[in-house]
Amino acid sequence: MQTMSDTGMEFRDLLSDPAFLGRTGKKRDFQQPFDALRRVTEVFASRPADVLQELVNVAMTCCGADSAGISLQEPDEEGKPTFRWVAIAGTFSAYLQGRTPRFFSPCGSCLDSGRPHLYRVTKPYYDFLGVQAEPITDGMLIPWEADQIRGTIWAVSHTSRDAFELPDYELLKSLSDYVGVIMRQQKLDQKAREIARAQASTDRAHEMAHQINNPLQSLTNTMFLASLDGPNAKSYLRSALVELDSLSERVRRLLALQYPKE
Repeated sequence: MQTMSDTGMEFRDLLSDPAFLGRTGKKRDFQQPFDALRRVTEVFASRPADVLQELVNVAMTCCGADSAGISLQEPDEEGKPTFRWVAIAGTFSAYLQGRTPRFFSPCGSCLDSGRPHLYRVTKPYYDFLGVQAEPITDGMLIPWEADQIRGTIWAVSHTSRDAFELPDYELLKSLSDYVGVIMRQQKLDQKAREIARAQASTDRAHEMAHQINNPLQSLTNTMFLASLDGPNAKSYLRSALVELDSLSERVRRLLALQYPKE
């Protein structure tokens, strides 16, 4: 197993490791993965917002893991490259939406190689992150990618150094394919919502532009009458101020429409 000196991280290529490929003897319900994948498909169709959580629930249950999760590669608020944990089940659930640095993590090594990894994590790595968590004694990392969206899916044990076998990897690999499909669909859905919001804003802006035109025309006429400096000039000016106030309010509404608060 490759060790990054003093970092508390160890990892190796899963499919090239003879010790992992030789692991056998784990008791299995061979029907369970098929039932679980069917359940994932049903959730995807009926409750798409919940499907990533269902995926990690399946990964944890079917692989006999203590925790499982999905990491998404994305920049943080300062633009620094990170992984964000977008779905988690099990012991690490408290770290949902937490981040780890892109260039100092097993996930980063996994994505850089494009290969599934076995990994272990000990206290020095958690100390670097500033968190307290149980060591990972055996873990699997599988990369996934969809339309330039990248990340990993993982399952870990805190008690056994040989918790997982080849069938566990095969299930996790199948789930990673689901993650790619789901992330691609969510990206498309988000774009569709943004386009719909933009179109709705444009339509409302056009409507308000028509609403502004009438008081603007009235204000123009009133100011013209006031400029004639006739006996009713002051009255026209007072009317112009009222119309100007009304027009300003409509303009403020239009600007709020064009630049909505996040």
